[in-house]
Amino acid sequence: QVLLVESGGGLVQAGGSLRLSCAASGSILSLNTMTWYRQAPGKERELVATITSFGHTNYAISVKGRFTVSRDNAKNTWYLQMNNLVPEDTAVYYCKIRAGLLPTDYWGQGTQVTVSS
Repeated sequence: QVLLVESGGGLVQAGGSLRLSCAASGSILSLNTMTWYRQAPGKERELVATITSFGHTNYAISVKGRFTVSRDNAKNTWYLQMNNLVPEDTAVYYCKIRAGLLPTDYWGQGTQVTVSS
């Protein structure tokens, strides 16, 4: 089974930066789609950014120009670089990878990001 372990969350002041990591155990098929989601208390889960194995990316309007999603195939790890953070970015961030022939979705455990003003 594929396990996703997230890290990199924390407390940061507005205008600061954080980099989230999503590390996968085992091997992930080359054809896959990785998506970062976030969920703030009392709010719906929101799609933040997506990257495919072809390198195509997509971002929510609210983070476009500030966040960058990337991957390191050698380390089996995906990243979300978050710059110019604002308090509205405060949420638990989750990574999800869709891969396999069926396909199958794999979820990380979530990591808390808190942005203070």
